Amino acid sequence: MTMPLPAPVGAQIRQWRTRRRLSQLELALAADVSTRHLSYLENGRSAPSREMILRLARRLDVPLRERNRLLTAAGYAPMFVARPLDDPAMAAAREVIELVLRAHEPFPALAVDRHWNVAMQNRAVALLLEGAAPELLAAPVNALRLSLHPLGMAPRIANLGAWRAHVLHRLGQQIAASGDETLRALAAELEALGPGDGDSDRAAAPAAAPTPTEPALVVPLVIDTRLGRLSFISTTTVFGTPVDVTLSELALESFFPADAATAAALRGAVGAVSERDE
Repeated sequence: MTMPLPAPVGAQIRQWRTRRRLSQLELALAADVSTRHLSYLENGRSAPSREMILRLARRLDVPLRERNRLLTAAGYAPMFVARPLDDPAMAAAREVIELVLRAHEPFPALAVDRHWNVAMQNRAVALLLEGAAPELLAAPVNALRLSLHPLGMAPRIANLGAWRAHVLHRLGQQIAASGDETLRALAAELEALGPGDGDSDRAAAPAAAPTPTEPALVVPLVIDTRLGRLSFISTTTVFGTPVDVTLSELALESFFPADAATAAALRGAVGAVSERDE
């Protein structure tokens, strides 16, 4: 099968500008170039220099992987290396990730790539995955598929309707920002799982904490586990100044207890394990 040729660099720049909802004037001012020159670049009447491509890409917040594609389309060599996480050159970064994940225990935390495939996780994540079908736990494990699939975590998520809407909204934002076709296919797959019986929030089984009476500030993950019903809020951490494609696309998803009962249940479980190990 013949692979389609990449779009000319000017067309790609125009696509990124449109995706960022910038006019030619706005981008020209931000990049300190004339609108006429930018117009010539976009329609192919002028060929951009390597420096110009990188300048426009920075102003457009183009991901490093896509910056390489812009450079290649213009006839230049890629600038940013994409090393696998197990590459010896990534040892320091990998150690940082492991340190952050371990330090977050007894609460769950995992590292995911740009397509939400799990790269690393701490031991507490296993509690959330109990009962998931083996095929969903075979590498590469996709965190979003695992959370919304009826053979995954979905049957145990008490607020599945709200959580599903949150996941799909966040995924939609990523697609709008990146134009990533793999993410688009993942969103279509998750949408096709459809609203099921479990998509409406379930009435509480014995909960780890009383239902709050005040409006929630964030959408929590409320899930039934062998420790009872636990409630988490999540945060996302990324590397601040990556120059490697893999690191630029890696995100650490950390789950914090949304109530005191969840925190106590997890700390108690870890304490019980520690006592048995002594």
